[in-house]
Amino acid sequence: MSSITHWLSDPRMHDYLAIVKGARNGFVYGVKVRFPHALIMAILFGRGDWKSRLLVIYRATKQHAFNLAKFVSLYKTLLLLQRKANGGKQRSADTFVAGLLGGYVVFGDRSAVNEQIVLYIVSRVIASFMPRAGSPYSKAPAGASGSVVRPIPPDPRYFSVFAALSWGAVMWLFQHRGEAIQPGMFNSMTYLYRDSEVWTDLRTLLWHNT
Repeated sequence: MSSITHWLSDPRMHDYLAIVKGARNGFVYGVKVRFPHALIMAILFGRGDWKSRLLVIYRATKQHAFNLAKFVSLYKTLLLLQRKANGGKQRSADTFVAGLLGGYVVFGDRSAVNEQIVLYIVSRVIASFMPRAGSPYSKAPAGASGSVVRPIPPDPRYFSVFAALSWGAVMWLFQHRGEAIQPGMFNSMTYLYRDSEVWTDLRTLLWHNT
């Protein structure tokens, strides 16, 4: 047991074991994120019997978990290869190149799960260009990674404009170009804005949607 602990603590093995743990963390996080989402969507918008719905939940959770595991491990592998090719030093562009190649290989095939993940990433990238406020989200001590970087929230003034434009745009798209909206969001908006226009009695007004 001590030999295994010694091997795991060997600095020479750190970069390789980090790839393994990255795959593990990607898989676990994918399950945690996708399973409850898929379950709720199956309850609200699912079709067919519960056997077929459970199969959809399983497939979506499996794809999300395995894709995150593959991306994290591939990303870390590509960083390591670039670092070794550059004499052990990491360059600024290495993260972009690793993310670019990993994103193409893992998330390049269009599927409902991949589309949702990519759209999530896109929204965060766009939002990152908003001017930042003066204080970070958290002043907690650095985590296990030793990072001292703290996310800084957007400037409230710019965020107000960003929120207004986002909601104005998505509502216009829903009304006039619904085919361009991601299916999961389209179903949610239909439930909120169109289904609420229809009822036949008190039961379908307050208790059941239809």
